[in-house]
Amino acid sequence: MGSTVTPAPERAGAEPVRAEPPRAGQPQGEGSARPRNAIDRAVNDYLQHMGVERGLAANTLSAYRRDLARYANYLAACGPSRPGDVTRRHVTGFVQALSDGSDGGTALGVRSAARTVVAVRGLHKFWALEGITTADPASDVHPPMPGKRLPKAISVDEVTRILEAAGTDTATGLRDRALLEFLYSTGARISEAVGLDVDDISLQADQAGPAIVRLFGKGSKERLVPLGSYGARALDAYLVRGRPLLAAKGKGTPALFLNARGGRISRQSAWTILKAAADKANITKDVSPHTLRHSFATHLLEGGADVRVVQELLGHASVTTTQVYTLVTADTLREIYAAAHPRALG
Repeated sequence: MGSTVTPAPERAGAEPVRAEPPRAGQPQGEGSARPRNAIDRAVNDYLQHMGVERGLAANTLSAYRRDLARYANYLAACGPSRPGDVTRRHVTGFVQALSDGSDGGTALGVRSAARTVVAVRGLHKFWALEGITTADPASDVHPPMPGKRLPKAISVDEVTRILEAAGTDTATGLRDRALLEFLYSTGARISEAVGLDVDDISLQADQAGPAIVRLFGKGSKERLVPLGSYGARALDAYLVRGRPLLAAKGKGTPALFLNARGGRISRQSAWTILKAAADKANITKDVSPHTLRHSFATHLLEGGADVRVVQELLGHASVTTTQVYTLVTADTLREIYAAAHPRALG
């Protein structure tokens, strides 16, 4: 068995326990003929429970077995030999070891480490529920979270170039321009756009403002979104001069955006349409339908829109999701401030 590391007394802010790597020839947990200690036996009990009573798939169970074998090795090197000896510091030390490989194992990426932590949390919860331990030291230990990537928006000029590059006077050209104008004008998800039927839109703008589109978001949650004049004109041209020609080739689908065979357009086809327009406009950045959604939100906030209004337009359940866009616009505000304020620099 590897060298024992004796944990220091637990205290707020204490460093997590670090384990020494297992020595060559030390049992590695998975596939061992004989359990080393009570922890190994309790791990096997949990795996038996997950396989038989919970009916875990074979591949998933195998992953759990590998993850918990590594955890058992870590604990064996740290000193605990009984489930009740494991403390929160042992658990947090193992989480750190997953990231830096200090236990002699491979340093894992965020997603793989998170999967392992989920297995460890499940193990300790099982031990506590079964009375194997009196406490759950992993109950408030959370998987590492991936860094939040800021949405990638493109400039208003780049959006305009893409939209203008999409337009031709053919049935598919009118459709392409209408689709891309629609995505940018409404901020719709691509799944929402391709799922639209003709009856979901009303191009009759009135004195109250622009036309209105009915979108069905995640969980089939309905929301009403305004459609700007550029988008409305592009859709009107498509409905009058483009869609009837495409619909004549199909079987009478109610879908708004049709493919060349008269059926509902796919998400992949929409991506291809945007990519072709971006290439034609000489846009070298990676652009996807979601880029237009990001740009919609970013440009609204830069124009002074309230974040809660943008939340409603995007169909976000929580304003926290929308607030990530304010980090993008904050960069723009800093640039403007630095360039315009007389005492910003110097």
